[in-house]
Amino acid sequence: MTTTPKTPSTHGAPLSVREYEPLARELLDPVHHDYFAGGAHDEITLRANEAAFARLALVPRILRGRGRPDLTTDLLGRRTSMPIVLAPTAFHRLAHPDAERATARAAASTGAIMIAAMLSTVAVEEIAAEARKTAGDARLWFQLYVQRDMGFTEALVRRAEDAGCSALVVTADSPALGRHVRNDRNDFHDLPPGMVCENLRSLRADEPGHVRQVDLSPELSWDHVRRLRAMTGLPIVIKGVLHPEDARIAADLGMDAVIVSNHGGRQLDTTPATITQLPRVLDAVGERIPVLLDGGVRRGTDVAKALALGAAAVAVGRPVVWGLTVGGQQGVERVLGMLRDELAHTLTLCGCAGPAELDRDMVVREDPRW
Repeated sequence: MTTTPKTPSTHGAPLSVREYEPLARELLDPVHHDYFAGGAHDEITLRANEAAFARLALVPRILRGRGRPDLTTDLLGRRTSMPIVLAPTAFHRLAHPDAERATARAAASTGAIMIAAMLSTVAVEEIAAEARKTAGDARLWFQLYVQRDMGFTEALVRRAEDAGCSALVVTADSPALGRHVRNDRNDFHDLPPGMVCENLRSLRADEPGHVRQVDLSPELSWDHVRRLRAMTGLPIVIKGVLHPEDARIAADLGMDAVIVSNHGGRQLDTTPATITQLPRVLDAVGERIPVLLDGGVRRGTDVAKALALGAAAVAVGRPVVWGLTVGGQQGVERVLGMLRDELAHTLTLCGCAGPAELDRDMVVREDPRW
């Protein structure tokens, strides 16, 4: 299995985010493409995330004279260039030799927040260093899977703090890993030789170079989140929220934000599309904490729909991987730039000076069954 970039046969630069995936498919080892593209079981949720956006329509306002829109956004105390965050995605070295280093540089150069994956193939310290070299600081959050060994979990938290991450994103929908038919068919369950999850490499003097295994637990509970809250002063974001009651509990426990997410369709199949659950979650927490969304975002109009329904920002995962595969840092920059420019154009056509002027009455469901 090779990760050396090839030249795509398709002529001309991609003109949309979706056009990056077929180019990436040409370049990736088929097994690795299946890993990135696939979802759990029958991939019903995977497809539903995108399809649900298509069933929503934008209702623009006219003659408002708002001028050029301003996309800058405050998220958990950090100013970011746009309400679009890089979602945590694992194993970037499978997509490009520069791996998460290239992704970090792209995020930094566009002024976007990157959520560094716990299962990245570059250590969080190096990811942060690349961001700082590019932009002078690191708009970086760290994704955390709570481990059965809370001592090791705390060690990961300390690494994130020391690296300069400004928030922890707790992936709470993973008491066990989802089952992927594509990975089972391809017998893909381990990284190729020479690649490891660098954040799992022990820093202890008595374990030089030892790489731990991910150790999830079906006993994962809100008690673990309480222990994390006592462990760190960093803002904590709970990712994987679909039920409004879980969002309410997160707010009651002092969490700083939640992400409405079904793990990109990679955990429990047949869960609802995230955009359909977003209003229910927002109704549960009101304005107590910011609510973000991931899953299925492929156009600036998708971003606008989520923001109009009340999301503070959206996170994108697979499009970043496709851009990285095709063009390294520049490919990721191009993908983020497309979404940013499409969002700005959408706001202009909707008569809005910024994301805050979008509201729910500008989104309607077109499917008569809804």
